[in-house]
Amino acid sequence: MKNRLSKVISPKTGKTVMLAVDHGYFQGPTTGLKELKKAIEPLIPHADCLFITRGMLRNCVDAQTKIPIFLRVSGGPSVLKEDLSDEHITTSMEEALRLNAVGVGMSIFVGGENESRTIANLGELVNEAEPSNMPVLAITAVGKEMARDARYLGLACRMAAEQGAHIVKTYYCENFKDIVKSCPVPIVIAGGKKIDEKDALQMARSAIDDGAVGVDMGRNIFQSDSPVGMIKAVNAVVHENASVDEAYQIYEKEKK
Repeated sequence: MKNRLSKVISPKTGKTVMLAVDHGYFQGPTTGLKELKKAIEPLIPHADCLFITRGMLRNCVDAQTKIPIFLRVSGGPSVLKEDLSDEHITTSMEEALRLNAVGVGMSIFVGGENESRTIANLGELVNEAEPSNMPVLAITAVGKEMARDARYLGLACRMAAEQGAHIVKTYYCENFKDIVKSCPVPIVIAGGKKIDEKDALQMARSAIDDGAVGVDMGRNIFQSDSPVGMIKAVNAVVHENASVDEAYQIYEKEKK
């Protein structure tokens, strides 16, 4: 397990830049990922890990690529459904091992209608993963009526850790340090919806300063007007301790 995690979280910096491209599992061909293979090929060299579904891994990622894979193993409802919490485990541990994944990930919906099931799913996934020493990433999905604040996200992150998740993905918010302190496993932040590039870099900078081990960012990279410039800029923040202004200059240079 330590070997697998070391492929994702750099032993040199203790940080990670994960590229999330699993959005199609409930959004379909979302903006920026309509041609997934074309979109991710120039980004892969600059990511520490790819978070992706098995179908896209099989069809859109070169078998010779050396990028570590965290596999999305949950799914169910689409954006057409009002309740996105109605998820199930859809990919087996045997499949994850067959695909040479270094980890598996799923969402939990604390406060959602199917909260109990998703928490139980996480527990079962950890049970299946432990014999193979497979790390589990828990993603704290936010319900429509749930505020993205430290109280709610702290609850969700702690519940994920209590069930045995080895890494937790959550949103950055005010008093983020309190979430990190109460969660004994590494936390990466989600990029969330597309925002201005400088604002996204500031969010990454603040999260790292407050104790996150990195980012699992998607839309703020592949929906940028310079995806390669943006992922290079995020790398500078996460791995090189660059300031927001220094990172933004990297993005601007690549954009030009």
